[in-house]
Amino acid sequence: MVRAVDRAERPARTSVWLEGKAPRGGGARGGQPSSLDRDRITEVTVRLLDADGLAKFSMRRLAAELNVTAMSVYWYVDTKDDLLELALDAIYGELELPDLDADAGAEADADWRDQLRVIASGYRALLVRHPWASTLAGTFLNIGPRSIAFSRTVQRVIRRTGLPTHRLAGAISAVFQFVYGFGTIEGHFTARSAEAGMSPDAYFQQALSALKGAPELDDVLEESTEIMRARGGSTVEEMYERDFRFALDLVIAGIETVVLRGEV
Repeated sequence: MVRAVDRAERPARTSVWLEGKAPRGGGARGGQPSSLDRDRITEVTVRLLDADGLAKFSMRRLAAELNVTAMSVYWYVDTKDDLLELALDAIYGELELPDLDADAGAEADADWRDQLRVIASGYRALLVRHPWASTLAGTFLNIGPRSIAFSRTVQRVIRRTGLPTHRLAGAISAVFQFVYGFGTIEGHFTARSAEAGMSPDAYFQQALSALKGAPELDDVLEESTEIMRARGGSTVEEMYERDFRFALDLVIAGIETVVLRGEV
C-alpha cells in the first residue's frame, strides 16, 4: 500500500495510472467478495459523489454502500486519491467523441466547427452533471485512458482549424478553459439549488429577491436586469444555454478570423 505521505514526497508520480500495478481481482482470492472489483467500486464512487458531493465522500461511506469493510476497498486501491482519480477518468467515458480515424462517413468529413461544438457541449454537460469533477480535474494529472482519449480528440480537431502547431495550445485553452469555467459555475449553481431543496429557477428568483433588499446594490442590479432581459430566456436553463452557445461561437469566430487573416 502506498501511503499518502509517500505520494506527497514524489509528486511526479501522483497518479494511480503511474503506479504500474494491475487492478486486483476479488472472488476467492484473498477472501474478497465475489461481486466486488475495481470497476464496481468506481461505479459506486461516482454515484456517491453525484449524490453527496466531494466533501462528504469517505471510504467508510463507500464501504457501507458496498456492504463490505473499509479494508476490503483498500484491497483494490491504495488511497482515497486513487479512487477519486479512477472516478474522474470513468466519467470521461460518458463523452461522445467523433471517430477521427474513420476513412469515410459523416464524422470523417464533418466540419471542425461542428465537431468542436459537440465536444465542448458534451464537456460542459459533464461538468454540470458531475459538479465534483471540476475540482478533481484541477487536482490530478488527467492521464487515465478516457481522459487521454478526450484530450487527443480535442487536439486533433483543433489541428483541423488550420492554425500552425505553435498556436494549437492557445486555441485549446481558449475553448476548453472557457468551457471548464462555464460548466463549473453552472454545475455549482445547480448543486447549490439542489442542496437548498429548490429548482434552479426558484433559487435564482430567491437570489434576486435578496439583492433587491440591499439598496446599495440597486445600480448593479438595474444594469444586470437590463442585460438579462435583453438576453432573453424564461428559465435558468434557457439563459445558460443561450449564453454558452453565443460565447462558444465567439471563440470559434476568433479562431476563424486569426486563420483567415494569417495572424499566426
